[in-house]
Amino acid sequence: MTSITATDTFLGHPKGLYVLFATEMWERFSYYGMRALLILYLTKHWLFADGEAAMIYGTYAALVYAVPVLGGMIADRYLGLRKAIVFGAVLLVVGHLGMAIEGPQAVQSADGVVRSSIHEQFFYLALAFIVVGVGFLKANISTIVGSLYQDNDPRRDGGFTIFYMGINLGAFVATLVCAYLGETYGWRYGFGLAGIGMLVGLVTFLWGTKYLEGHGLPPNAEQLKASRFGLTLETSIYTISVAFVLIIWLAIQNTGEMGLALTVFAGAITAYVIWFSMSSCTTQERNRMLTMLLLMAFSVVFWALFEQAGSSVTLFTDRNIDRGDFFTAGMFQSLNALFIILLAPVFASAWVVFARRRIEPSTPMKFGIAIVLAGLGFFALVLGALNANSAGQVAAIYLVLMYLLHTMGELCLSPVGLSMVTKLSVQRVAAMMMGVWFLSSALAAYVGGWIAGLMAIDTTSAGESGVESLAVYVSVFEKLGLFAVLTGIALMAVSPWIAKRMT
Repeated sequence: MTSITATDTFLGHPKGLYVLFATEMWERFSYYGMRALLILYLTKHWLFADGEAAMIYGTYAALVYAVPVLGGMIADRYLGLRKAIVFGAVLLVVGHLGMAIEGPQAVQSADGVVRSSIHEQFFYLALAFIVVGVGFLKANISTIVGSLYQDNDPRRDGGFTIFYMGINLGAFVATLVCAYLGETYGWRYGFGLAGIGMLVGLVTFLWGTKYLEGHGLPPNAEQLKASRFGLTLETSIYTISVAFVLIIWLAIQNTGEMGLALTVFAGAITAYVIWFSMSSCTTQERNRMLTMLLLMAFSVVFWALFEQAGSSVTLFTDRNIDRGDFFTAGMFQSLNALFIILLAPVFASAWVVFARRRIEPSTPMKFGIAIVLAGLGFFALVLGALNANSAGQVAAIYLVLMYLLHTMGELCLSPVGLSMVTKLSVQRVAAMMMGVWFLSSALAAYVGGWIAGLMAIDTTSAGESGVESLAVYVSVFEKLGLFAVLTGIALMAVSPWIAKRMT
């Protein structure tokens, strides 16, 4: 890998990092702007029941994390990272702008909920474009970040943390603005603004490719130009990928079958990684790859709990948090991004200081701490419920505390996990392994949708009150908190053994 000179850097990091920072910032603006509204849009505009809405949300989120496995493999073998990112960004623009076509409000009738079938199908199609777009963009842009640093470069974790700040700067602004516009003036305005943000991200990446120092180019440019049946290989890939959007369109509408398919797919990918590790790797490479798979399994626990922010926690916020006169339920999701922006530099600096003093927690220890913090976040909501008013309304400070604890856990796991994948992966499957990292999040997102369904509230019941809904939410939050704390402590206990196998 080419060494990085002082003239190639800005503030101590490669200039390309800041191009990727800005691109991902706008991509996350679009994604999180839409995410802040999605569960509320499903329950308030389309009038889906809580459990059904939670599974649609969970299935969509699972696909967003699963498809990057395929996107990473296609980028590794054919397109290269840059072309994959540009193609993904184009699909995302189409999908996010498509979400702005909301259609008429669903209505409750004596025969059930009446929805515009055409607009509902268009909604699912827009989600499918977003899923495939993220599949081509997300894993590959993270992989380019890792390629900007040499092996054993001490700036790598700090670089990923800066990159992660870009993600959350976009998420913070988008969640506040898109959620406010969507819930106050109309869903189309929030979704439309998210689409414009993605368009800005695409333009930013196209402008800044000159700073990527040759990274992310196709592995065989001539192969892409080869023609068969009148189409070049590159055009064929794009055509098949657009057709794949239709498969995702169907998957989003069949949540049960999607869960089975996701389980089978994850099992097949895991089996392939194990086979590759056993048959094609040295002893050190095999230990690293298998240890990475183990930690990915533990990350599923964290992300299943963390993903409640976009589903059950947002519905809880809408129904049981005293929000005041200005803040909408979706706007509270911005707390996660705000705390990332404030705390990411602190955590990045702390890891460097701890490393110099040789007291930095190992990657498995950081994962264990993250899971414990996720559990404590739910206990914060349980504590708030104990102090709820007579109408079942909880003071917003307890929700703020939950987001703070979950964000601290995220900083212990997510940027560290991204860095882990780029450090431990065998180079020839690096982009695919980044996709496998997101696949573990896909499983977590689907499980998270199922968990959110356990907290379904019958909003059509005239007798349903804030006190009754609070009881349902808190009962599950308490169990989630206990499970997470015990799991995190168990991982922390065995972390020295796991860490030895990463060296």
